[in-house]
Parts: sequence; C-alpha cells; structure tokens
Amino acid sequence: MNKPLRRIAIFCGLLVLALLVRTNYLQYVEAEDLNTHEKNRRVLIERYSNERGNIIVDGKPITGSAKTDDTDFKYKRTYVDGPMWAPVTGYASQAFDANQIEKLEDGILTGNDDQLFFDRTMAMFTGDKKRGGNVVTTLSGAAQKAAYKGLGSKKGAVAAIDPKTGRILALASTPSYDPSSFAGYGASDEKAWNALEKDKDKPTLNRALREVYPPGSTFKVITAAAALEHGVVDDINAATDTPDPYILPNTRTPMVNHASGCEKASLNDALKVSCNSVFANLGDKVGLEKMLETSNKFGFNNPKIDTPVRAAASVYNDQMDRSSNALSSIGQFDTRTTPLQMAMATGAIANDGKMMKPYMIDRLESPGLEVIKKNEPQEMSRPLSQKNAQLVQEMMETVVEEGTGTKAKLNMDGVTVGGKTGTAQHGVGNAKRPYAWFISYAKTADGSPVAVAVVVEDSSGTARDDISGGGLAAPIARDVMKAVLDSKK
Repeated sequence: MNKPLRRIAIFCGLLVLALLVRTNYLQYVEAEDLNTHEKNRRVLIERYSNERGNIIVDGKPITGSAKTDDTDFKYKRTYVDGPMWAPVTGYASQAFDANQIEKLEDGILTGNDDQLFFDRTMAMFTGDKKRGGNVVTTLSGAAQKAAYKGLGSKKGAVAAIDPKTGRILALASTPSYDPSSFAGYGASDEKAWNALEKDKDKPTLNRALREVYPPGSTFKVITAAAALEHGVVDDINAATDTPDPYILPNTRTPMVNHASGCEKASLNDALKVSCNSVFANLGDKVGLEKMLETSNKFGFNNPKIDTPVRAAASVYNDQMDRSSNALSSIGQFDTRTTPLQMAMATGAIANDGKMMKPYMIDRLESPGLEVIKKNEPQEMSRPLSQKNAQLVQEMMETVVEEGTGTKAKLNMDGVTVGGKTGTAQHGVGNAKRPYAWFISYAKTADGSPVAVAVVVEDSSGTARDDISGGGLAAPIARDVMKAVLDSKK
C-alpha cells in the first residue's frame, strides 16, 4: 500500500475507533443522565403514565391523580385544598415540570426510585399496574387550616414546628395558588401558569421558606439570649445602664422608642414593652463577634437548612460597624430572616436551649405501604443554656401576660404562652407599609408542643398606624397554637 493510502486508512480507522468509543460512552456512562434528563420527553411521559403516589397529611392524601384523554400523558396530578397546601406540596405539571416535595420525591411518587426496584419487579411478574409510593408528612391539618384561614386575604406566612422534635406542623403562605390549575398540558394550563408568572403579588413564592424579612423586635429574644449567654446581663430584673435618649454608637442619632419607661429598664421590662434603646445598647455591649456567634447558633447564616425543601438563608451581617450592629440587634439594618427560622429560634428557647433540625417528611412508603425510609429527630445546635433559655421563657411569658402580646393568650387550663411582637420597618426611611411579626410557643406540663412564627407582609384595609405584630399577627399565632393543642386532646 502506498504512503497516501496508508495515511487515509489510518485516519479512517481512527474515526471508526472514535465513533466506537463515543457510542460506548453514551451507552454506558451517560445513559442514566440522558434517560433522566428533564428535556427528555420520555421522562415526562413516564412520569404521567401511571397514577402518582400521594402526599399524606393526618393519614389522608392531599393529592391525587385523574385519568386524561391524552395519548402521551395518561394521568395528571390533582390536589385537595390546593392553595392551602401548595407551600408544602409544590406542584407537578405535565407542561411546567415540578417543584418542592413533588420534585424532590419524584422517584418515590412515580415508583421509579431504585428503592422501589423490588416492587416494580414483582409487578412485572404479577401483572399488577405500576404504582408510586407515598410521602407521609409531619404536617397537622388543623394547624395548617388555622394558619391559612388566619392569613386570609393578607399577604404573609406562618411556620409552626414541634420544638421537641423539629417536626414542621404548619407551613402557610398567602397569596397562594392552586397547583391543579396548570397540572395538565393544555391551553388553559398555559394561561393559568402565565397569569401566575405575571402576578405582582408572587403567589407561587413560598414566603414561609423562601422569603426573608427584617424580623423587627422579634429578634430581641436572640439579643436577650446573647446578653445572657455572654454575661452582659445576669439578672433580668436589674436595671440596665441605658439612657433615654440612647445615642447610637459613634453617631448623633438617637434610638427611637415607641414605648415609655425605657430609661434604665431591666431586660424583663424592656422585652415586655419592647424598648429599642435597651436592646440596641445590649447588642453594642455584646459586640458584633458574639452577636454573630449567638445568631449563627440559632441558625442564621446557614445556607443549608433543608426541610427537605431548602429554606433561604437568614442573615446577620458579619461586616458591620458599632452603630449598624446596634440597629441589627433590634432586627433592623441588614438583619433578615424567614418565618421558619424564627419558628426554629422560638422552638429552641421553648425547648430549654436545644434547637432541633426542622423536617416535614415523616417517612417514605412503598406502594404496599412498607416503610422505605423514616426520618428521626436530630439536634441541630445549643444556642443557649437551659438556665438562660428558661429566663428568656420567663420574659416572653411576661410579654403575653402583661405586655404587647396579650392577644396571643390561650384560656386553656395548664397552658402557658410565651411570645414577642415585632413591627419591622420596610423600605427606605420606612416609606412602605411595615411588616407585622409575632413569634410564640405554648407550654404544658409535658413541655412545649408547638412554636409559631407569623409575618404579615401586607394587610389591605388596615390603617398604617394600626399595623402591629400584637394586633395583626398574634391572633393568627394563637389560633395555630390552639389547633395543635386541641388535636392532642
């Protein structure tokens, strides 16, 4: 063979070899990724070729499947009380994919998860139709209903947890949406989806998990914990050295109080009437480094709080001057948090200083109801000692008995309620309507079965001067706590 032909033969051989290598790589290395790729239409067809498993609350499904006339998608997802449960379930749509639990546990719900291999294999031999498994949640139907009803037409969110275990009991967000409205693939589904995408009120935003707000005065319980933990205060009833007016460090700006009697007020009295000056002063005395340490122990600045849906990270800025740290210590400046985070912080205080990891999936079940995986309570951190947690409890209970949180009282035998109000500034110079906050827990002889955080982002029809955590958010928290306590009778 002459030299030019030999070169051509070698080149063609290399091309064939490259083709063989590429073909084998696609078949054996990338096969799984290609088979499960979101743009692979066969994945979508498979997802809706059989009835999906269900998401369960209180032993009852809050989801379902309906048969369609479509040749590709034989079933579509349905929801019971869809708008109420959307912050928990998310959506599963033939046209617009899925999110939240519907997305994260898609393998279980479709029956395609490797953990269900035995069930799929047995179905092949028995001739049974393929079925999906179930996701059993920790949610309380009564608590969720109370939260959703309490928010009503208001824009806001509620998160409620069991402080002893971290089980999420309620997760409500308003305005909401009905996942059933775009579960299919037709023109009406596209119209519903586009309307939601254009809605300026963002009904698909899960405000309980994914929106961060300035916490306002509810953050003062964390500042109180920091002052106790770092020895700045050792007697909650002793006078502090806070002047009135209190001038922010290195400025000429006075800290404005909306309550009277704040000069040299004790920590207990300052929390009761919500003295800004006292907590700004204490935050400055604790200092940025130790305020940051305590905040982080309460879960701030943690980007990986998974429920399993990931919550947005709450923030306590680690780069501030003294005056900014003082402002942040009353929940303003750059302090931002989710309702879930404040429910977790409240739960840690109610649980004598132990913060539990929040979770909303109790267990995963096979189609035959065998338990595939069960989640167990996990301790997350110890933000404060038992002694100091009980001191903060004492102060929060004074807030509800005598202070700004009286509308959260529960007239139930053997039940004590602790709480803290918050009205957070919104917009430059507080130009926008402020946020109304309330955090609370209910305590019985057996400990605390529920901690709640409520934020009302906007309440149309309420005069600006009437917006307050005690007036708008506390009654919602009260009703959620009552629902949980009543369900345990």
